[in-house]
Amino acid sequence: MPLQESHLISRYVGLAKVKPQLGRVGSGRWEKVRAAAERATLDLAAELLQIQARREAQPGHAFATDNTWQKEFEAAFPFTETPDQLKAIAAAKADMERTRPMDRLVCGDVGFGKTEVAIRAAFKAVMGGKQVAVLVPTTVLAQQHLNTFRERMAGYPVAVEMVSRFRSRKEQNQILAALALGKIDILIGTHRLVQSDVQFKDLGLVVIDEEQRFGVKHKEVFKRWRAHVDLLSMSATPIPRTLYLALTGARDLSTIETAPVNRLPIHTIVKSYDEKVVVEAIQHEVRRGGQVFYLHNRVMSIDLVAARLRELLPRLRIGVGHGKMDEGDLEHVMTDFVAGNYDVLVCTTIIESGLDIPNCNTIIIEGADRFGLSQLYQLRGRVGRFKHQAYAYLLLHRHARVMDLARQRLSAIRQHNQLGAGFRIAMRDLELRGAGNLLGAEQSGHIVGVGFELYCQLLKQSVARLKGEKHAAAVRASVKLDFVFVGEGADRTTTKRAEATDSFSALKQAEREAGEFAKIQARLPAGYIGEARLRIDFYRRLAMAENVEAVRAIEAELRDRFGKFGPEVRALLLVTEIRVRAEQKGLLSVETDSGRLKCLRHSGRRDDFIQLHNRFPRLTAPTPTARLKELIVFLTNLPNP
Repeated sequence: MPLQESHLISRYVGLAKVKPQLGRVGSGRWEKVRAAAERATLDLAAELLQIQARREAQPGHAFATDNTWQKEFEAAFPFTETPDQLKAIAAAKADMERTRPMDRLVCGDVGFGKTEVAIRAAFKAVMGGKQVAVLVPTTVLAQQHLNTFRERMAGYPVAVEMVSRFRSRKEQNQILAALALGKIDILIGTHRLVQSDVQFKDLGLVVIDEEQRFGVKHKEVFKRWRAHVDLLSMSATPIPRTLYLALTGARDLSTIETAPVNRLPIHTIVKSYDEKVVVEAIQHEVRRGGQVFYLHNRVMSIDLVAARLRELLPRLRIGVGHGKMDEGDLEHVMTDFVAGNYDVLVCTTIIESGLDIPNCNTIIIEGADRFGLSQLYQLRGRVGRFKHQAYAYLLLHRHARVMDLARQRLSAIRQHNQLGAGFRIAMRDLELRGAGNLLGAEQSGHIVGVGFELYCQLLKQSVARLKGEKHAAAVRASVKLDFVFVGEGADRTTTKRAEATDSFSALKQAEREAGEFAKIQARLPAGYIGEARLRIDFYRRLAMAENVEAVRAIEAELRDRFGKFGPEVRALLLVTEIRVRAEQKGLLSVETDSGRLKCLRHSGRRDDFIQLHNRFPRLTAPTPTARLKELIVFLTNLPNP
């Protein structure tokens, strides 16, 4: 592959356990697979844009700008906001002030302050006379959000309630009746909120925490909401679909990657299970006044594990919490743990989503090799929410032979120790665990065929094409100029002369060259950019440039970083500009043949060459650089298709 065409190569990220079938050269298999993937992305893009079009066609409620109460409420936040957090808050509020319904995804690492973005948006909605629904994946998290929202809004006339398993049938009915009358401003709940008997008087904002945890049926309801209500989704480990759609312009995205002040990365230890390690880890945490999560993900044996820990650590208060417990009992256990009445909580993955217990700074995960990567990341994120050093012990079953996949997963979690690694983890998770049902069964089949990167590229193109954007043309113009050699490699003239071995052939070759127009090489010489990796990067960026402004920006960067450049770099920039302008004019190819200019354009159902008075246009400039500039002038003056 010539270096200047390195943009055609991308890393294959497919679905785990499914190997792509390789096509043979000339078999046409790759073209068919790619075409099928392109058709599938068009269908998906059409569906996304249909939702977006419905949102545009049905103007939502435009909230007023911040009032005095909103400013006072925000000023009462007890912590210092991070720059990313402030940006996300400003973007969400700006979306709410527009008539078009908001559909924003806030991606931020666990404990980086996504909840505060939701709280401020909810407060703004209530100040605007609307009701708010907050959907969370687990009952325990619903309880925690209820406490947080009530605590933050205590000084204001805002009624916050919750429906979940923690509420009796009678309590739920009373809450729903008050909701329908508009007496409740903010309702927090699990998927119970999606059921038909939940009727809001005037719903204005829906907040969805950890959207990827909800099922297909719930997502269908969210899809309907998206068309007419402001929607704010939050995720700590974005699934690639959510992440990707956010980046393609089908959804707005805010990222919170700056850690709160004084936050330390979590120290991760991977070891075989050993009671001595467990005892030492718990004692160390309790000695410094903290609490411990002990994760054992088997309900049948969880009480035996807790009993054994009580034997090993008789002085400590040990509680047990899991999803099969009676709702009231679970609520009491979790509330007691938050209040500091237990030193250790032996629990299942019910703690996975969003629980915020600042005093808990050690987590011990038993059988860590059985968890997926993003799940481990979320579990580990339950600790280290305050300024103390946090520890995560990933313990493997002694008898278990750690599979290669599990080993990769655990090394990845250790590598991504720094704060804000959620995005990189999500991409690794796609590769290791498989995308499964991320884009539906049909779409995931196409990811196997062409790889995630190319699939995303095709989807981006499809969205742009359906939106009627000019740069969306999937057509890539080919530029073949007989007076320019593009890319790395020896000068072809010298090569040709070297090939002419006998004196007669060399003489004939020299005669031919004397009659030919001078040639120029278009490339980034190693003398100008010494490092091969940087040269490849600039070739890729030039090849991916979609407009003249992008080419100018790269030119300015080259001057700034590497100084003044010679005719070879100038020629490469001019050839790139010719390609960009040709694409903007809808040309399929631009070729020169001894001064004749052949521009092929698709018109109607066929491809035609552009001709002036039934003849090919001619280039007359005396030097290669001047000819390139003459060609740019010709393309600029060419009428649009």
